Amino acid sequence: MSPEDPQETQPLLRPPEARVPRGRRVFLATFAAALGPLSFGFALGYSSPAIPSLQRTAPPALRLGDSAASWFGAIVTLGAAAGGVLGGWLLDRAGRKLSLLLCTVPFVTGFAVITAARDVWMLLGGRLLTGIACGVASLVAPVYISEIAYPAVRGLLGSCVQLMVVTGILSAYVAGWVLEWRWLAVLGCVPPTLMLLLMCYMPETPRFLLTQHQYQEAMAALRFLWGSEEGWEEPPVGAEHQQLSGVNAVMFYANSIFEEAKFKDSSLASVTVGIIQVLFTAVAALIMDRAGRRLLLALSGVIMVFSMSAFGTYFKLTESIPSNSSHVSLLVPISAEPVDVHVGLAWLAVGSMCLFIAGFAVGWGPIPWLLMSEIFPLHVKGVATGICVLTNWFMAFLVTKEFSSIMEILRPYGAFWLTAAFCILSVLFTLTFVPETKGRTLEQVTAHFEGR
Repeated sequence: MSPEDPQETQPLLRPPEARVPRGRRVFLATFAAALGPLSFGFALGYSSPAIPSLQRTAPPALRLGDSAASWFGAIVTLGAAAGGVLGGWLLDRAGRKLSLLLCTVPFVTGFAVITAARDVWMLLGGRLLTGIACGVASLVAPVYISEIAYPAVRGLLGSCVQLMVVTGILSAYVAGWVLEWRWLAVLGCVPPTLMLLLMCYMPETPRFLLTQHQYQEAMAALRFLWGSEEGWEEPPVGAEHQQLSGVNAVMFYANSIFEEAKFKDSSLASVTVGIIQVLFTAVAALIMDRAGRRLLLALSGVIMVFSMSAFGTYFKLTESIPSNSSHVSLLVPISAEPVDVHVGLAWLAVGSMCLFIAGFAVGWGPIPWLLMSEIFPLHVKGVATGICVLTNWFMAFLVTKEFSSIMEILRPYGAFWLTAAFCILSVLFTLTFVPETKGRTLEQVTAHFEGR
């Protein structure tokens, strides 16, 4: 009898009216696993404050030019694409728990290499290692959480993945105010180290243990997590479409974007963006199991269309102002504009960017990672989620690496209008292809895709 045979898992299935589990350790296990997404959020956000620091205060051997800075921001996503493939392989062979434990090694090693860097190649090598860890964590953490969560809180706990990612990004922005790039890398070692310590005491997921015919261990894991075995059902698993909204370009180059938008304190603007993202991701987590995935995705896409269109309009309105800068610049200094014009356009810029972040946070931020843990059947989970994460991070690499080039070719307004066009496609994609998975079991989701 195969591990996927439903007869093997039948003793653990309960009808919908079964008592909802009350175990609280499932929240502790979720927190431990979500430290992985917190770590990769910090790795993503690290480049925003670190690049200006490396360009201004680093020794000559470490000082980043424009090309090196572009690679410093983008190479983490290339590593994450490779990490997605590795994570898909580890998921079904090493298990969910061990995979999370293993990804702490490249996280800590990568930040340690950056801390000890003596040349640009060590900086890029450290970023590549943290990227590999990001890819593994971004794949395994959602699967682990979905397989330990009971249905009533699956949306809430699944959304914690993105919530921890944006919290990590915000932490890097805030810490970047007071720490230069080397000490910021030291701080990056803390979350994965804490995850390593906590995950050692957490169980493997019951679903994976069942596939390994470890029935007693699966029952013990259920009792540890839920306090009982009642109400257990097969947790579903899933995929995504996300990066062409341009969000990673916004996150990686937040400081640079606001500098181009002529904000005197671009770091403050970046932190404001980070705070908004955390708040609205938390809102999404709270309403996910009530509003449903499909509605939030469509609403999120519509908001991003309007906000990116408005941000592009801001750059279009400021383009005609002549520049007196000695270097090639897309926009002119604040002092060249009349005060009243600057104030009005500045609010258009910050308002549209904040609206974009809020819109992304309530839908296209958390939900693709949640769907990735909901729509794939068990027998293709490792391969399918690996392909999804590979695609996601490869697109993130292309967007992040080429964003500055796109801004030069299309001008800033053209680059942001292009992202608005992709956001329109995201709305159409959602309305046409994305099913509602709220409250559905694995069998119901599978039946939908099989046309039953």
